[in-house]
Amino acid sequence: MSTDAIVLLKEDHKEFRRLFKAFQGAEEGPASERGKIVKRILEALTVHTYLENEVMYPEVRKLVPDVEDDILESYEEHHVVDVLCFELSTMTPDDERYNAKTTVLIENVLHHVEEEEEEWFPKVREALGRNQLQEIGQRMLDLRPTAPKTPTAPKALKKALDAVVA
Repeated sequence: MSTDAIVLLKEDHKEFRRLFKAFQGAEEGPASERGKIVKRILEALTVHTYLENEVMYPEVRKLVPDVEDDILESYEEHHVVDVLCFELSTMTPDDERYNAKTTVLIENVLHHVEEEEEEWFPKVREALGRNQLQEIGQRMLDLRPTAPKTPTAPKALKKALDAVVA
């Protein structure tokens, strides 16, 4: 398994797409099935955004000044995702806005993923050597077991609050 930070993040992105397709396929099905899928989406996004905010973004911001604006925008996009995840975590799958809110979450995440993968990941890969990306990736892997898994976990709430008061 690669420890390259960009490879690891792209793997997460593939998992998001898989979960999003599963949700879209279950949209007309039983609410309980949608709820299970959304719970997995929320966990995957909570862990991923935490790792990016704690490791990837600060390191890249420091090492690759050309992507400063991209990183700042990404922090804000994560904040929107955090808010939507928190709201979904307080809802039930049979809530009339559950599917709509999940769809908005999916659209936001797909936009964010596209910007990362097409616009600034290539700049980061060009600017940083393989060793630096592996070091950053290893730090993300080391932090993953203790990353928050729900939007209501204290570390996840702190991350969301930091975005408001920062």
